[in-house]
Amino acid sequence: MTSTAVSVPMPAIPRKRRSPEEIEAAAPVSVQKKVLLAAPRGYCAGVDRAVIAVEKALEHYGAPVYVRKQIVHNVHVVSSLESKGAIFVEENDEVPEGALVIFSAHGVSPAVVQSAADRGLRTIDATCPLVTKVHREAVRFARDDFDILLIGHEGHEEVEGTSGEAPEHIQIINGPHEVDQVTVRDPEKVIWLSQTTLSVDETMETVRLLKDRFPTLQDPPSDDICYATTNRQVAIKKIAPQADLVIVVGSANSSNSVRLVEVALEYGAKASYRVDFANQVDESWFEGVSTVGVTSGASVPEVLVKDVLALLSDYGYGTVEEVVTAEEDLLFSLPKELRATLKQAGDSSRALGGRGARPQN
Repeated sequence: MTSTAVSVPMPAIPRKRRSPEEIEAAAPVSVQKKVLLAAPRGYCAGVDRAVIAVEKALEHYGAPVYVRKQIVHNVHVVSSLESKGAIFVEENDEVPEGALVIFSAHGVSPAVVQSAADRGLRTIDATCPLVTKVHREAVRFARDDFDILLIGHEGHEEVEGTSGEAPEHIQIINGPHEVDQVTVRDPEKVIWLSQTTLSVDETMETVRLLKDRFPTLQDPPSDDICYATTNRQVAIKKIAPQADLVIVVGSANSSNSVRLVEVALEYGAKASYRVDFANQVDESWFEGVSTVGVTSGASVPEVLVKDVLALLSDYGYGTVEEVVTAEEDLLFSLPKELRATLKQAGDSSRALGGRGARPQN
């Protein structure tokens, strides 16, 4: 008999924090305390688009609106949408026949699309356009009979969706440690693709090792790792060497948020932790710390970052310096199925999703 570990969420138990004076007494800091705030951070265009899609569907079709998987990987966002009438399910067979279901930003395989059609479900595809680009690449190169080496985390929704486009042509490579296990039919017809939310450095190390084995390995037509993932990693790379502590706001199932913690440590931060909410920050982390870096994953609303900054201010980190490494102004049109409904209703309030174009709470 085998046992399965079950994660049971613990109830929120108020606890008395140690005061700023107690933390200072435990490990005095002789220089000015400050926060280095990464920019860009938080919501990317694909996430913004997907969240708006659910909000608009609820507004125009009414609750409930079903969503297959988490629309984006963030506890706060999912909970907020649930409170408005969204129902999150794992698979299409949990959705009543004929109901409306929204596919998450991470994308789905053709088999999922077909299963929705088989149940007569109305669908809105909120797949991030950058993920859709990778899907199209997979279809194109499979059609040309290439072996496709998909670098990504097996079991991640995005990887499942991409590999489902051409399962007979795609091998999933979880990282550099799996390169030696790769076999291909023709070394002259091999291309690599990747999950959009990976560590840039680790992905390129995997590619380097693959090219050592297969010198004619082709690169994708354009970068698969999305601009937002890259930009957030670049920003934290600049902050990390100066930081005694880096706090990353983001959920545990958010690949790009988890990568930010790893990147911070790799590039010189003395400590780095991921939290969903400010109340998860342990004030003992501040002992002896003069400089705190703060960033957030690409599916994190800014209000959660502001909560962390408010807590830091209470502990003497009131000086905030924004470290800007890129400007983001990308906008994506809402899913075509939803645009038609909005046009018919005369709703032009939000036709696009993108950086800086939505409320911050």
